Amino acid sequence: MKFHLAINLERMTPDVDMHEVRDHTLEMVKMADAAGFEIAWAAEHHAMEMTIAPNPFQILTWWGEHAKNIRLGVGVVNAAYWHPINLAGEAAFLDLISDGRLEFGIGSGAYQREFDRMKPGLDQRDSWRYMQEMLPVVQKLWEGDYEHNGEFWQFPTATSCPKPVQKDVPVWVAARAPITFDYAVENNCNIMSWPLTMPMSEAETYRERLDASIAKNGGKYDGRWAMMRHACVYETEADRQNAIDSIRVQLSQFGNLLMKSGEVVNGFPEQVPLDSLEGNARVDPEMLEQNLMFGSPEQVVEKLKPYEALGVDAFIYYASMGLDMAQQKRSLQLFIDKVLPAFEQKDAA
Repeated sequence: MKFHLAINLERMTPDVDMHEVRDHTLEMVKMADAAGFEIAWAAEHHAMEMTIAPNPFQILTWWGEHAKNIRLGVGVVNAAYWHPINLAGEAAFLDLISDGRLEFGIGSGAYQREFDRMKPGLDQRDSWRYMQEMLPVVQKLWEGDYEHNGEFWQFPTATSCPKPVQKDVPVWVAARAPITFDYAVENNCNIMSWPLTMPMSEAETYRERLDASIAKNGGKYDGRWAMMRHACVYETEADRQNAIDSIRVQLSQFGNLLMKSGEVVNGFPEQVPLDSLEGNARVDPEMLEQNLMFGSPEQVVEKLKPYEALGVDAFIYYASMGLDMAQQKRSLQLFIDKVLPAFEQKDAA
């Protein structure tokens, strides 16, 4: 099983220095690069401080100049916000300047609040249609001249300038729903799944959906499957409690964005009062610690084994969870020093 890092430029309050956030994010990517992580993932989001990512290609270009080996993953671009020619060129340019390290991820977005601003009138639940039209168009533009007359985009003959360095750019689709698993398998795309804060049974459901999609496709599928979880490794009670407290605060903001249940002021989502979340399985402290990749190094090793047994090809260590930057580094270093060796030894054997 390979390991990836997903990290955002993240501010939970206005008093956090943006320069410190910038430097911290790069330091985490360089740590992952030195440790042999396969891919670093950057998201796309707009007008929110908890995920500062207006252009993932710009973020990845910056990381790629300082981290020379790790591959650079777009995790993921929202198809509805782009024009195909623009997207094809941006992605190909990153592949060119990184000497072929692009991992192209595409998806359907998450927050209706964001759609209301970036693509007014589009229901997030319908955005998968944009993704499914966009991907083959981008791939054809990478090949050469192409004219398109689709439902959402129409343009005369054009091509991507530049072209990607890689002959076959790895493509990733963010999938949770059966229809997206079907699309990814039919088009031989790699798949990344995120069970949010749900238990291991949610990941097992995704495995069932993947297997069902492969069966529908005549048993043919050469793609890879990655699973993302919030991760925090700790050795002290103080760090354990801080991790649980931090993720609960972030989840209260995430719920605001997902359900439009509060205001967003200068990019900072209001928190749902924590006492109103007690008993909710998604934020219950005991369940969070059980479901997420939280624990001592030994506990995290044991938690990762079921994912490997499930056939997960890569685990995505999601570092951004409202945790203070010093503890984020301690956690990642513990993961590198005391968790990775358990899986490196197995791979070597």
